[in-house]
Amino acid sequence: MPEAQIASFREQILHAAKQKMSLSIRGGGSKAWYGNPNPSAILETKNYSGILDYQAEELVITARAGTPLSEIEAVLASKNQTLPFDPPHFDANSTFGGMIAAGLAGPSQISSGKVSHFILGTRIMSGSAEDLSFGGKVMKNVAGYDVSRLLAGSMGTLSLLLEASLKVLPKPAAEQTLRGSITQERALQLLNQWAGKPLPINASTWIGPASQGEGELNLRLSGAKAAVQSAGAMISEAIHAKELEPNEAKLFWQGIRNQTLPWFQNLASEEALWRLSLPANCPELAFPNNGNNQICLEWHGQQRWWRGPVDSHTHTILMKLAQEFGGHATCFRVNSDDPLKLAMQRFSLLKNNPLTAPLEIIQERLRKAFDPHGVFNTGRLP
Repeated sequence: MPEAQIASFREQILHAAKQKMSLSIRGGGSKAWYGNPNPSAILETKNYSGILDYQAEELVITARAGTPLSEIEAVLASKNQTLPFDPPHFDANSTFGGMIAAGLAGPSQISSGKVSHFILGTRIMSGSAEDLSFGGKVMKNVAGYDVSRLLAGSMGTLSLLLEASLKVLPKPAAEQTLRGSITQERALQLLNQWAGKPLPINASTWIGPASQGEGELNLRLSGAKAAVQSAGAMISEAIHAKELEPNEAKLFWQGIRNQTLPWFQNLASEEALWRLSLPANCPELAFPNNGNNQICLEWHGQQRWWRGPVDSHTHTILMKLAQEFGGHATCFRVNSDDPLKLAMQRFSLLKNNPLTAPLEIIQERLRKAFDPHGVFNTGRLP
């Protein structure tokens, strides 16, 4: 059956290349809304599923692209292991391949790293229908290692991901979530101060007013029991925090990861969820006053969410605001049926930022190498 599916993928890709048409890769469709809309024909991968190899003692798992993410996590949990970058699901249909293609990580990215940091090897099918393998199943294997990592966040615009091997990690021995009320300025100051110390801070989230006033700072500590207890006592005293009950903490962090908390769900009609990616030590930002005046900060302030209008004027303001501090802005999710708003450019273009403009040439060369016929050039990622 797997070989028949591989043959079907090859046939679809060769047909698309011959007809000069593009294919949009879809697994479970949990992130179909993410990225620029595209009208391309769909290449389904959800049936190409299954865990091929799991070496718990070596901390490595290998699976096909269509494998449900929930299945991967359940198998890891049975051995007290986890995907350390805490990938968002968004819904129950999320797949292993979609997780890699989207390249999105959850609250723990600030401490554990990105999706790409854990990819050991991949098997792909290029835009010429070539079946190619890169990397391997051990961290010391460097042959083609960087090629595999390129697929994380590529949104299916480089090649068709067939299989991947990822490094996993043991679950922490202890975990604790603390919550306290504090201003944004003070939160950013403390988070940057604590980031420079050997503290077991695994995740941070601050939700509150964009300008003045106190908000809610949540910190997740993970690691050795003694380290968690010591850091917890220090932080509790610093911000007068209370410890959340384990189940409450679990639901909160799942809500942040999957954006199911009311702050994310209360996106008004004709409104967008904007994401700003910023360097460390970035201060408070002067967001446009839209009457909502609420923001959500993650990753010690390096990822900031803002709800506001979905229009070119807002897009320009946020792009300039992020670039002023060496970052970039993304129109992450749009709550509208208006085709013009849905079609608005979601990602900042490499050429528009002096820091990333040189990468545009490299990106174009990579696309031509992986996909010379433009089969995966859907425009979903600029």
